[in-house]
Amino acid sequence: MNDAPVRDLAALVVPRWGRLAETGDRYEPYRLLDPDDVIVEAVAVYFQELLAAGKAPSTVRSYGMDLLRWWRFLEAVGIPWDRATRVEARDFSRWIQLTVKPRRGQAPRKRSAPAAGAPNPVTGKPSSGPGYAPTTVAHSETVLRRFYNVHRDAGTGPLLNPFPLDLSRRSGRAHAHHNPMDGWKPERLGRYRPSLPQRIPRSIPDEWFNNLFAVLPSNRDRALVAFWISTGVRASELIGVRQCDVDPGQQLISVVRKGSRATQQVPASADAFVWLRLYQEEVHGKVPSGRRQPVWWTLRRPYRSLTYHGAHRMFERVNASLGADWTLHDLRHSAAARMVRDPQLTLSDVQWVLGHAHLSTTEVYLTPRREEVVAGVLAHHARQADKRSEPMPPPAAPGYNPASLNVLFGRTS
Repeated sequence: MNDAPVRDLAALVVPRWGRLAETGDRYEPYRLLDPDDVIVEAVAVYFQELLAAGKAPSTVRSYGMDLLRWWRFLEAVGIPWDRATRVEARDFSRWIQLTVKPRRGQAPRKRSAPAAGAPNPVTGKPSSGPGYAPTTVAHSETVLRRFYNVHRDAGTGPLLNPFPLDLSRRSGRAHAHHNPMDGWKPERLGRYRPSLPQRIPRSIPDEWFNNLFAVLPSNRDRALVAFWISTGVRASELIGVRQCDVDPGQQLISVVRKGSRATQQVPASADAFVWLRLYQEEVHGKVPSGRRQPVWWTLRRPYRSLTYHGAHRMFERVNASLGADWTLHDLRHSAAARMVRDPQLTLSDVQWVLGHAHLSTTEVYLTPRREEVVAGVLAHHARQADKRSEPMPPPAAPGYNPASLNVLFGRTS
């Protein structure tokens, strides 16, 4: 470590090396290819490990993007993947926290220091800024540590993992001696894993949701948003619904949960099924029919099954028309906040609908929204101002007890 070269990360140019290609093959949904379109075997082996562990193709894609960034960094510093040391891991962790995320068709740029974005005038969310989000940085560290663990155990990678565990974690497992009555305390896993800010789920206020729903351009989009806001399922879970998964008679839809991959029926509002029926009438005879066919399709020819990224772009366009920056996941937060505020629903009911493994995860929705807190505090200031403007009562006449007069007239002492 002491003899390691000191890299000038500010002047480092990371090329757009290689790409992550989708194959359409369920046994190998994604491949990491070099600039000559040759498969990177080390990553292909890791992808097979993920699929054998039951990971979804979307998870493989997410892990593949982290590995692509790592391969591009190694290409810039001229180090093979199996010769990487903790110096490269440390420099990569520094670089990814300070670099500007490249946009499509643009070269990577640098920034001198991370700056907090200004809040959105509609939602109050701080802008994400030009760099990678802290969650993306933390996810990359976890993926790369697991990648090198697989190759270390197989004898095909470095003997020492370039992304080691934190010193406090080497002597024991995570959450050792955890009391089930207590919450889950966040523990630091990797040495180069950044600390993540504690975030409160943001929901869409009812009045703004009405405005958002009013500008949706099609019955398909209205049906999608109506299901998201009434069921609280994740965006990808609803996109994967097939025609046999819809039960209008009982107002139920079946979704495959992201984590457990279990199929679960969740209730939806009657309005959602009305919009779905209107959408189905529009596309009748235009898209394939069948119990195992997808429910959601693109709006333009040639008709293809709707993907998460297509739904995401649709919601981005709706946001742009309102000047907002809500996300599809905010619809899940909004549904959870609505259910939690209903006194007829228990917190366990909401936990079951959302598919949370721990009740403590659902408890975060008990936190009041920013708008509610701001309105309450402003009302408090108004009451304080009214008290200061009230005229002082005249002094008591001689012979009367002031305390008794305060009780008689209902005044505070």
